Amino acid sequence: MTTTSAPLVRRLAAEAVGTAALAAVVVGSGIQAAALSPDGGVRFLANVGASALALVVLIELFGPVSGGHFNPLVTVGAWWAGRRDGSGPTLPDLGGYAAAQVVGAVSGTGLANAMFGRPFVEPSGHGRDGGALWLGEAVATGTLLLVVAGLTGSGRGRLVPAAVGLWVGAACWATSSGGFANPAVTLGRALTDSYTGIAPGSVPGFVLAQLAGAVAALALAAVLFGRSGPARPTPVPDDARELVAGPATAAG
Repeated sequence: MTTTSAPLVRRLAAEAVGTAALAAVVVGSGIQAAALSPDGGVRFLANVGASALALVVLIELFGPVSGGHFNPLVTVGAWWAGRRDGSGPTLPDLGGYAAAQVVGAVSGTGLANAMFGRPFVEPSGHGRDGGALWLGEAVATGTLLLVVAGLTGSGRGRLVPAAVGLWVGAACWATSSGGFANPAVTLGRALTDSYTGIAPGSVPGFVLAQLAGAVAALALAAVLFGRSGPARPTPVPDDARELVAGPATAAG
């Protein structure tokens, strides 16, 4: 993936703000849904729908500035794809992007808590553990990166924002974990004891599963698309609206 020409400070600010907005929507829509409906299916539908739509909008908005990653694994994938020709973020950029994304996720979660009259930091008590959930996270994360890689490398980067939003929505329903697929937002969601929260003790298992899924996706992209083709885990839309990132969405 190609980096934008914006200064690093501006790119990091865009990643922080974009990730904060994403986390605020994920958490806030979950709190709102839980307050408005006693039906679990309706709650989940509302939370997933709001999160997926917000992701599409945020990628379109911040993509031209920072690439619109909002996800450390997407950033790493972009670096990996562009490491030979310098088209991706540089190795020193990775730490800055990850830090901005984590700060954004924590801030966005706290903002959502505060908007609904909850403590800004509220450690979650919702344990999410077990092999089935970890497998679901690996599948959700790996397929996310594969979607980005295939579309970007085949010259259809303009489709990435919509495709990512659609996959995130599908992954939330189709995977046992609820398709968090984003280490930064997963960490943020450990700080809300609401519908979308995850207990701090469950975070390491989820993040390791996400890492495993990302590694598998990079290897599979090389096999399916070839090293010089679509094997690009992050997108660079044709119209310069560089792509995207990972979701975190409703809880399972």
